[in-house]
Amino acid sequence: MPEDGGVSTVDATAGSAVPTGEAGRPPIVAFVCSAGGLEALMAILATLPSSFPAAVVALRHQSPGYPSRVPEILGHRCALPVVAARQGLELRGGVVVVVPPGVHVLVTNENRLALIATDGTPPYRPSADLLLTSLALVAAERTIAVILSGGGHDGATGASAVHELGGLVLASDEQSSKHFDMPAAAIARHEAVDFVLPVSGIGAKLVELIEHRHDPHQN
Repeated sequence: MPEDGGVSTVDATAGSAVPTGEAGRPPIVAFVCSAGGLEALMAILATLPSSFPAAVVALRHQSPGYPSRVPEILGHRCALPVVAARQGLELRGGVVVVVPPGVHVLVTNENRLALIATDGTPPYRPSADLLLTSLALVAAERTIAVILSGGGHDGATGASAVHELGGLVLASDEQSSKHFDMPAAAIARHEAVDFVLPVSGIGAKLVELIEHRHDPHQN
């Protein structure tokens, strides 16, 4: 949170260690959600310390017909700077990037964002499956996917890709999910989800997973 109390936003058009990876690139935590997920996302981000070293991407299904206030909302509740995604933006440790409505987003080999305009047709915009699958391909074991409240099954295929390529997957449990469809779809994929947790416990688990990779005594 900025010292002047303003919103930290930037305008921009189980237990396995999570390694830093190639060329010192940071781990990447990707939150995906839909209905009911914004409240969970706010609660989790509020628990992350300003020293949290992972890059964070937040994707929420949104109608492109309305302006998004998600970066502003999260910026009021998060110790990390919150950045609205733009084409070519590099993912940096300790920064939250919010995917805007009306686009799909991919992560490139250069650890940068590629935004793709949608055609205005459902099912899911932005697509959690596209984001998570691209992360699995380029970041592999540096990836942590977090599946939060939402209807439908978006994110389940992407969670499977993250799991298959060495990343970790967390999902919110039924009791703490306003809409359990998205977490349930990921959990139903064979062994794709590493941890099913209440929303109140996800932030601490993320800190533990990220810190574990810095432990010089780990095996």
